[in-house]
Amino acid sequence: QLQLVESGGGLVQPGGSLRLSCAASGFNFGYYDMTWVRQAPGEGPEWVSGISRADGRAYYADSVKGRFTISRDNAKSTLYLQMNSLKPEDSARYYCAREPGGLRIGILPPNTYWGQGTQVTVSS
Repeated sequence: QLQLVESGGGLVQPGGSLRLSCAASGFNFGYYDMTWVRQAPGEGPEWVSGISRADGRAYYADSVKGRFTISRDNAKSTLYLQMNSLKPEDSARYYCAREPGGLRIGILPPNTYWGQGTQVTVSS
């Protein structure tokens, strides 16, 4: 049974950094493309970043490009999101998600494949 457990969220000042982690279990992590999604209160979910299973190629939403870095450690079954130069508009709950098929850039995977999320708040 798929299980994704995010951690590393918290309160940070604008311009600060956070590193999110997502521990995966219940499936062969290295066989799947993975994605980060976020959702701010009162707004719909937003695709943030994705990474391929084969070569680790990374893709980003324009809103985070140049500030966020997605990575994965297949040996540890863990997905990461390094977030730098954080802005108040980055405040949201961040979810990692397993792609049911291939990575679809900018397309949200079904929420049945998401974890429970970790809250990120950027505020002074």
